[in-house]
Amino acid sequence: MDNTKDFRRSILVADAKAADRKILSEILSQQYDVIQTENGSEALAILRSRKGQISLLLLDLLLPEIDGYAVMESMIKDGELAKIPVIALTSEKSAEVKSLQLAAVDFLTTPFDTPEVILARVRHSIALNEQTKLIQSTERDLLTHLYTKEYFFEYAKQLQERNPNTTMDSLAINLTNFHLINEIYGRNFGNIILQTIAADITQLAEESEGIGCRYNADGFFLYMAHHWNYEKPLERIQFHLSELLKETEIHVRMGICQGTFRSISIEQSFDRALYACNSLRENFTSAFAVYDEKMHEEEVRKARILSDFADAVEKRQFSVLYQPKYNIHGEFPVLSSLEALVSWSHPEFGKMRPDTFIPQFEKNGLIQKMDKYVWKEAACQMRKWKELHGTTIPVSVNVSRVDLHDPKIVDYLLQITKENDIDPSQFLLEITESAYIDDNNILVETVKKLREAGFKVEMDDFGSGYSSLNMLATLPIDAIKIDIGFIRKIIYDKKTMYLVNVIIGIAKEFGIPCIAEGVETKEQLDLLKNAGCEIVQGYYFSKPVSPEEISELRKKAIRQDI
Repeated sequence: MDNTKDFRRSILVADAKAADRKILSEILSQQYDVIQTENGSEALAILRSRKGQISLLLLDLLLPEIDGYAVMESMIKDGELAKIPVIALTSEKSAEVKSLQLAAVDFLTTPFDTPEVILARVRHSIALNEQTKLIQSTERDLLTHLYTKEYFFEYAKQLQERNPNTTMDSLAINLTNFHLINEIYGRNFGNIILQTIAADITQLAEESEGIGCRYNADGFFLYMAHHWNYEKPLERIQFHLSELLKETEIHVRMGICQGTFRSISIEQSFDRALYACNSLRENFTSAFAVYDEKMHEEEVRKARILSDFADAVEKRQFSVLYQPKYNIHGEFPVLSSLEALVSWSHPEFGKMRPDTFIPQFEKNGLIQKMDKYVWKEAACQMRKWKELHGTTIPVSVNVSRVDLHDPKIVDYLLQITKENDIDPSQFLLEITESAYIDDNNILVETVKKLREAGFKVEMDDFGSGYSSLNMLATLPIDAIKIDIGFIRKIIYDKKTMYLVNVIIGIAKEFGIPCIAEGVETKEQLDLLKNAGCEIVQGYYFSKPVSPEEISELRKKAIRQDI
């Protein structure tokens, strides 16, 4: 394609013969700006003074002072000048080989061809060079000079095709808490960290006849010959990072998909390597993980969980169970309310607890549909109990961070309670602390609207993160639910029990009840009661049970409001 209409490119004609310079200038000046010189020294000077401006060099090999070969050798040594294409001007056929070995992309022999041929050769050489530059600018990451992901996969396929008998491994390499480096030391230092890792990956790639890639901000891919000892490359990278970060801990994690998975594509192999790498996010005892059949089964299982969701809703495979909460303020525990929890009777995987599928729904956007399913089931069951027993027992349901971004959440919940003749104050809403961390402004505004509509809001998992106290200062709530991790340790850990006392004390100061979940022993119950905790739930009293079992339980209990 002829791009000369866009702007006039500059061509340098370096030829010892004035007549040849004149001929070439007359032909080329129709479409290009032509600069002329008669010796090699001046040619180099012009190239250096106009870096980035010269699109092509027409070079006489027999120049005075410095001949054409020496000019090309100097250009090769200068990284920028080496990018300028050279058409050699010669009448000697034997000069072509040496010129090609240096930098020439084409030849013009004297006497010169017709003007049309000369212009065609010039256009072709410039276009080819510009296309090459464009490819080079997009195939390499500017910071690390590793391949970008798109080109990496293409070159990895070519590497595999050229070496069909070599077993290649796919490695995903990532950093823990890299964002902290940028925050503490600044982005420039963070870039040095990334360049250091890239240098090690480049060296590892060269040693194993592989290639490297930067696939995202702090993630790298490495395609290399099969390697049994992955600790050595990890140690090399970690050592160089430790030299830079003497006081700050930053760890490298690596996921490996070995070349034994020959039936899958290269893209799939790196998906699996990344899956193995991500499995180490909360694991600080191991620096690398190899994708194996167990991981594969788990990955397939997670994929099935997501794909089977719609069918499970349609066939009502989800069951809503209810775990009683007891008020322990008086002499005897009294049934106070219930928490709605969902389980899944999967046709292949059997009975599944919520912690085996809810996290997947949260990551993939299905949690809002799951929540609405539970809300409707719980509200409908509350109506049935009211019709059966004449009274309403409060039920708490989970509200996810996705729900809080829905501008119609208040109207939706009011519609559910109205349809089932439930007072909104009896339909309790549990919001996790992590939702506050994501976007506290939206959370505060939504909670205010929910409470104005009559709903009561409980803060779930209080104390599990860093924003608990700040939440209490800004978020209007009706109850605090202590994170289960505290309850599990209060018997043998005095510091944890002290923190629980503090949380209960804070709740009292705010005039709201404190709820403890996960109570499994009488020792835990006694400690919590002595500390002033008002409401508890857990296996000590009851596991989550069916609506029918709750009906039997209610016959034996006298309800007391929270």
